[in-house]
Amino acid sequence: MRCSASVKAGQISAFLLVVAFCSACAAESSEQIPLHIGQHVFEVEVAATPQQRKRGLMQRDALPANGGMLFVFEQAGRHCFWMRNTPLPLSIAFAGPNGRIINLADMQPFTDTFHCPSADARYALEVSQGGFQQRGIVPGDQITGLPQ
Repeated sequence: MRCSASVKAGQISAFLLVVAFCSACAAESSEQIPLHIGQHVFEVEVAATPQQRKRGLMQRDALPANGGMLFVFEQAGRHCFWMRNTPLPLSIAFAGPNGRIINLADMQPFTDTFHCPSADARYALEVSQGGFQQRGIVPGDQITGLPQ
C-alpha cells in the first residue's frame, strides 16, 4: 500500500508540473497580429486577459526588430506600467479607444517606476526601446489594425 500511495503522489506531482508548464507556455504564446503606424508594421503579441497583461514581457530577453506586445483593456483608463522582472529596455505608446497615440515613454529594465498615459488609454504598445523614435512615430499618430 505504501508503494502505491507513493507512486500515486509522484503521478499527481508530475501532472501538476505539466499543467503549470503548459499554463506558462500558453501565457507566452498569445495571438500575434500586424499593427500599422503610418508606413511601419509591427507584428505584436496580444495581451488581452488579466493574466496576459500581468505577465507582459517579464522574463523575456529578446524581441524581434518589428515585434512587440499590445495590451488591450476592456475600458479606457489610466493604466500604468512598470518594468519589474523585465530585462528588456522598452518604449511604450499609450493609445486611446480610437487608436490615436496619446503619449510615449521609455522604460528602463527592472524598475518599479510607473509609466502612465496622460489621458485615458485603451491600448498600450510596447516595443524595443527607441523603436518609435527610430521610425519617427510621435503622439497623434494613428495605430491601425487594433482589436476591438
